[in-house]
Amino acid sequence: MARNKEGLVLLIDVSPSMHSVLPEIQKVCSLLIQKKLVYSKYDEVGVVVFGTKDTNNDLTNEVGGYEHVTVLQPIKVVDGDLVGVVQQLPRGTVPGDFMDAIVVGMDLLIKKFQETIKGKKRICLITNAMYAIKDPYEGTKEDQVYTLAEQMALHGMKIECIIYRENQKRDPSETNIIEENDSLLSIFSKKTKAKAVHVESSTSLLGALRTRNVTPVTTYRGDLEISSTFKIKVWVYKKTAEERFPTLKKYSDNAPASDKFATHEIKLDYEYKSVQDPSKVVPPEQRIKGYRYGPQVIPISSAELEAVKFRPEKGVKLLGFTNASNIMRHYYMKDVNIFIADPGNKKAIAAVSALARAMKEMNKVAILRCVWRQGQANAVIGVLTPNVSDKDNIADSFYFNVLPFAEDVREFQFPSFNSLPVSLQPSAEQQEAADKLVMMLDLAPAGKEESLLPEFTPNPVLERFYHHLELKSKHPDAAVPPLDESLKRITEPDPEVVSKNKLVIDDFRRHFELKENPKLKKSTRRLLKDKTPGSYENQSTDLIASTSEVKVETLGDLTSVSDFEAMISRRDSPEWVSKAIFAMKNKILDLVENSLEGDNYPKALECLIALRKGCVIEQEPKKFNNFLSHIFRFCQEANLSSFCEFFASNDVTFITKTEAEDSEIEEQDARSLFVKPEPRS
Repeated sequence: MARNKEGLVLLIDVSPSMHSVLPEIQKVCSLLIQKKLVYSKYDEVGVVVFGTKDTNNDLTNEVGGYEHVTVLQPIKVVDGDLVGVVQQLPRGTVPGDFMDAIVVGMDLLIKKFQETIKGKKRICLITNAMYAIKDPYEGTKEDQVYTLAEQMALHGMKIECIIYRENQKRDPSETNIIEENDSLLSIFSKKTKAKAVHVESSTSLLGALRTRNVTPVTTYRGDLEISSTFKIKVWVYKKTAEERFPTLKKYSDNAPASDKFATHEIKLDYEYKSVQDPSKVVPPEQRIKGYRYGPQVIPISSAELEAVKFRPEKGVKLLGFTNASNIMRHYYMKDVNIFIADPGNKKAIAAVSALARAMKEMNKVAILRCVWRQGQANAVIGVLTPNVSDKDNIADSFYFNVLPFAEDVREFQFPSFNSLPVSLQPSAEQQEAADKLVMMLDLAPAGKEESLLPEFTPNPVLERFYHHLELKSKHPDAAVPPLDESLKRITEPDPEVVSKNKLVIDDFRRHFELKENPKLKKSTRRLLKDKTPGSYENQSTDLIASTSEVKVETLGDLTSVSDFEAMISRRDSPEWVSKAIFAMKNKILDLVENSLEGDNYPKALECLIALRKGCVIEQEPKKFNNFLSHIFRFCQEANLSSFCEFFASNDVTFITKTEAEDSEIEEQDARSLFVKPEPRS
């Protein structure tokens, strides 16, 4: 039996008042099964519907009653057929009694698992709770709920109630029934492990059902050290963590179809070969990591790397308190953790509660230094924010967010609107139009449920992936389907809101007319010529941006220098430096060779100066010096010595040792290329 195996019964209300939302319920229940097939393939699930004309459950046959409750699927290990069951829910014709359905669901779990998997048995009820439930044979409805809650606790069951109810006007009689049902369902959360969620839209329904069971694992268990003599026992869990795609494994179909025990696994082996001798395999003991340091590569062995690592002691220490206003929201990094007191330590619970309430009252937060485990290679600094509970059965706690170090902060300076001329600042009419647009798209309008709440909004990318995975399991050649309408409501503005407020959008568009701004490609040299002397400093950022926006891969005829500077500055591959230098050498030779009476000499000189500067910056002196010697010989042989005299007169020399350490040219030999040899006697 799997350690984290779960037994789940879905109780779905299919009575007439639920028909409009049943397609969304089918989707969310299908997604639940699909995720279990990926992450929890040993889980077992049963499906019960209530509000049907027919009745089909064991309790009706054994003790009578429990009418209009149908067991669509007894509890079994999840499979593809189960997805088909929840995708074809029947439409009921009579009012559903959710209390009868709960009893039937409990009966299924007790008969299937007996005393096993305690704490892993779950009932999920999806209903609008708009119909009155029957009176019990003995006692009151409240007494019945208390009895069921006690039995759930006894058998280690949890219940999750999702109440879907659109916000609309109702008759007083309907309101009374709804209030009574909500009161009855709330008793479960007081007496057993239960969760009740109210949703008003089909989009919220998609995220209301917990489709994946994540076992809580502590990040840290130990002391919160306030001082050397005052320590509080705490446990730390992840509060939020990004849900990622499931790991896709490589699969081999080379095994024969008749081999039932084939694992279809693929094993990868890597070999490192010598550059000098590709046939020679380099063993692990002869390999070492190297780190770039300027033009050099510094080798560092594994032993040195381990010795240089920072090895702080495990522990969580308080560094101090500060006003909550001093910690900006954009400082928060990574996932959020929650600090709770050690559940079995009453003194720790009291201490955490007292500290959290004091910090809340004084509007303070705590700064902590945290090392979660022994041997951790780094320490984190973070902010501890009090989380004071408003419920008697939930203890106070803290939220913890990692804060950045100086190296992690990105400082970007943007000019203020106040520094712009009045003509470029928004007018009163433009500001009013913008205000109306913001109000129109308010996700939390008065009197309505807030849209796109994080806890009720599923990730549409993951949802679509799981749906396609299930489709491919049945139809291997199936094409990727279009985005589901329910997911479009998450990724796109609400069409109903947009259509109702078309005048507001048109008014905003009219006040902010967009005009096309054609971009003309200019070289860096021309850009500099176009600027007035006083504008260089203010436009330096724009100039840098203009040369780095587009990733240049070749040298243009009119923009050779700027293209070379862009290529040699690229850092997406180390090959761009060599490519840029090679391209510029060819460009210079072409200009010199195709020059007519020296008309290309100024352009060739400009390219040669840019090449020399680039080779100095990238510490590639040999490439430039060798090329300078080559072009000198080329000009001598091709009767183009006038070019040599031209660049010599402009003081273009070898790159010396003072400019680049790898150069073999001393300072006094920088112009040796142009020194005429003395005639022999």
